[in-house]
Amino acid sequence: MAKWGEGDPRWIVEERADATNVNNWHWTERDVSAWSSERLRQLLLAIRVEGPEGVCEVTDVSKLDGEASINNRKGKLFFFYEFQLRANWLGTSCSGVKYRGTIDVPNLSDENDEDDLDISVSLCKDQPSTPLLDLMKRSGIKEVRMVLGQYVHDLKSDFSQGMILPTADGQKPSTPVVTKKKQVKTSKIQITSEAKSSSSPAPCPTGFRIQTCCFSLKETFQTSADELYRTFINQEVPVSKDQSKESPWYLL
Repeated sequence: MAKWGEGDPRWIVEERADATNVNNWHWTERDVSAWSSERLRQLLLAIRVEGPEGVCEVTDVSKLDGEASINNRKGKLFFFYEFQLRANWLGTSCSGVKYRGTIDVPNLSDENDEDDLDISVSLCKDQPSTPLLDLMKRSGIKEVRMVLGQYVHDLKSDFSQGMILPTADGQKPSTPVVTKKKQVKTSKIQITSEAKSSSSPAPCPTGFRIQTCCFSLKETFQTSADELYRTFINQEVPVSKDQSKESPWYLL
């Protein structure tokens, strides 16, 4: 162990008054579950859509389960959040009749983009059919998707301030690097009839198209359906050569 004052100059802990997380090297974590729950409730309760069918608005959030945290490691921010939520909405038709329904979002998490969220809207079981349900599916889902995207934006911009501390020399931290889990997305490629008949391969985003052909294979078994069925599903015990002379063909 080096004596005091003779250590490696890169050991700069003593140069900070608080000696805390020098140069943002160590892993630090901030629990933002309470703030996230409050912010999500605030954004959802502000949803209100209008249309020829009437007016619909979110009245309360009946379920909000999950957690969220912000982590800092080597000057990079990692955001982890996962929530399952249900909100209740009230619709008023043009004639003044009121209807109640629910909004469910089971997969609000850092693994899903805003467009990948599963948002379902339905009426309560005791409610009759109404055009207001179509209004919520048409416009209400868009509003829900937008406010959930706003929550993610607020989490990564406003609330993450102060996570990266000034460096040992007093310099202010640079803009934090927000990391995100890599997601593999597959794209569907539609091959037209022209592409199938083309003699030369055409380049596509995933490689090259090649000519293919289809064929069918048909086998005829000279036996009954029951014996053929038993042949494929039953594992028979091996028999001796003498026994095999008297055994049916499907036991060989």
